[in-house]
Amino acid sequence: MLNRKNAYLLMVLVTIVLIVYVIYANFVFDTRATGFLSRKMELKKALNIAVWLKVMHVHVAFACLAMIAGAINFSSWIFKKYRRFHRLNGYLYVVSVMIVDLTSGYMAPYATGGKISSVAFNLLNILWLLMTIMAIVKIRRKHVDQHRKWMIRSYAFVFTNFSIHLLTSFFHKGFGLSYANSYTISIYSSIILLLLVGEMVIRTWPKARI
Repeated sequence: MLNRKNAYLLMVLVTIVLIVYVIYANFVFDTRATGFLSRKMELKKALNIAVWLKVMHVHVAFACLAMIAGAINFSSWIFKKYRRFHRLNGYLYVVSVMIVDLTSGYMAPYATGGKISSVAFNLLNILWLLMTIMAIVKIRRKHVDQHRKWMIRSYAFVFTNFSIHLLTSFFHKGFGLSYANSYTISIYSSIILLLLVGEMVIRTWPKARI
């Protein structure tokens, strides 16, 4: 079983790898999201691709920023040595989450899989924002341990995109479901999975910071 330090280093490594991949995929390899947009069939609402792409790039950029800010703030060394930076970086995380949620809200009506997928994304956005707000409320009341727990729950959701695409591939290629159905199932599955992951981390390391 990993100790807290090694678990944190593993999380940082995974985060870095994902960020590098996401930046390459969206800002270098396929800047117009050709592969992803080709999956969006029979949209009931006209899609302005130019606007959608700009919103998507903002969405991706702030999602990466949330991953970085969150990972940094789980460092016990930074928390102990640089409290002011920890606090300011925490605000950066909150702002990033809010922007990711807003941009996701714009893109939700165009989600692959139609309305049922849009509903799932909106539910996911509400849950993520509520967990982040709870973290703020707890730290303002000086409930540090509860703040840490809510931040763990919130941070689990920065891996939403990774979880959705991994599960979509699993259902699509592993079970032969259509891509649209696989994508929709994966959004709902990711909500449950990420909630469980957050609780598992909290229960595994209940007292100390990661």
